Amino acid sequence: MGRRHPDWLRVRLGGGEKYSKVQQVLRTAKLHTICEEARCPNIAECFGNGTAVFLILGNICTRDCRYCHVTHGVPLPVDEQEPREVAEAVRTLGLTYVVITSVTRDDLSDGGARMFYTTVQEIRRLNEGCTIEVLIPDFKGDATALRTLLNAAPEVINHNIEVVEALFPTIRPQGQYQRSLGVLRTIKQLAPQIHRKSGLMVGLGETTEQIHATFQDLRAADVEFLTIGQYLQPTVHHAPIRKYYTPEEFLELKNKAIDIGFTHVESGPLVRSSYHAEKALQQAVSTER
Repeated sequence: MGRRHPDWLRVRLGGGEKYSKVQQVLRTAKLHTICEEARCPNIAECFGNGTAVFLILGNICTRDCRYCHVTHGVPLPVDEQEPREVAEAVRTLGLTYVVITSVTRDDLSDGGARMFYTTVQEIRRLNEGCTIEVLIPDFKGDATALRTLLNAAPEVINHNIEVVEALFPTIRPQGQYQRSLGVLRTIKQLAPQIHRKSGLMVGLGETTEQIHATFQDLRAADVEFLTIGQYLQPTVHHAPIRKYYTPEEFLELKNKAIDIGFTHVESGPLVRSSYHAEKALQQAVSTER
């Protein structure tokens, strides 16, 4: 935590009318966002544009990944009113593209899939024409839980691989690299019309060869959209930063990913999994026409 961030990692502070409106709506409805819980560096830009990534199923995660700032522990009971409150917040903010994610809820038999389904349905009920992306946990690889979510038919499903395979035991000890790839493959098999997306962090000690191998694995799982961003250590208790990648290196990674077949790639020091999320879908739809 004592290392000084490079100049290209500077972010602007929040402010402005739209920023304040987003905060007010979230506080009034007592809703959570991953933007705040995970200390996203783009929160000022996104809130300032009137957007936010809603975090459902509470703000306490059952897993303890070494990179993540979200609180871990024993979650509170599921709030059955949450889907409606999220949908109403989407309407209040006038969003046309919304991203829904959650903490990992290994304490629930379906991993929270039913609440994802209900939230998508409620957003559609109150917000005609709204495009929905969901960023999901692995549901422990449970195909039945995944089918529940797929029945809601969001336009995009994102499941982040997060780190290269070699780092899973130390950085994501409760996750499994192959299980995450399996989730992405299952989405393609069961609902090929839904666009598939994943994200990768760099700076945790991975090699270039391992990054490229991860790209290949994600493409083999038919992932279309990819985000690549710099890991930033939230506190001294989290995994240390092993390397700061330069903007030029992120461009090289983007070009490599494009070369092997990803439809859309966002790659940069401050890129996170939902950064400019609507651009990927817009590009995909444009290409399909």
